Amino acid sequence: MKRRIVCVVAAIAVALLATACVNQPLGQRSLPGESPIEGKSVLAGEWEYEDGAVVTLRLDERGNGTYPYKDGRFETLRLNGRTWIGKWYQKENDREGGFRVVLSDDYTEGDGTWWYDRIGEDAAPAQKGGTFHLSKRTALTKLSETPPAP
Repeated sequence: MKRRIVCVVAAIAVALLATACVNQPLGQRSLPGESPIEGKSVLAGEWEYEDGAVVTLRLDERGNGTYPYKDGRFETLRLNGRTWIGKWYQKENDREGGFRVVLSDDYTEGDGTWWYDRIGEDAAPAQKGGTFHLSKRTALTKLSETPPAP
């Protein structure tokens, strides 16, 4: 029980202070208020990540996946309501960090912040992160985007 409380406190500290405390893998355990693993399926699919340039994220039913920039990988730690918290890793430039996204009511877009947990051997980098916007790609075209008939 004490360990579970410590993990919850550590997770809150990470989200608020952008520290490197989330390096403990959470596996399949649930935290109070965390959505069940099935709830993360709303994250599955392709997302456009906008942070200056646009990068496509491809996520599975658990909200984990890859992106082409620097051989990147996204890992979802939890989805609590509309708040999505996770980790990112970039193999090519040996960096990793965390992210927090607040999703829209329909889970199709969101605004987030990201930070560094490690750059190379530096486990406490002073370099700042940034903000980004996510939009989920859909297979259906909106009627308002359909060109008029000839």
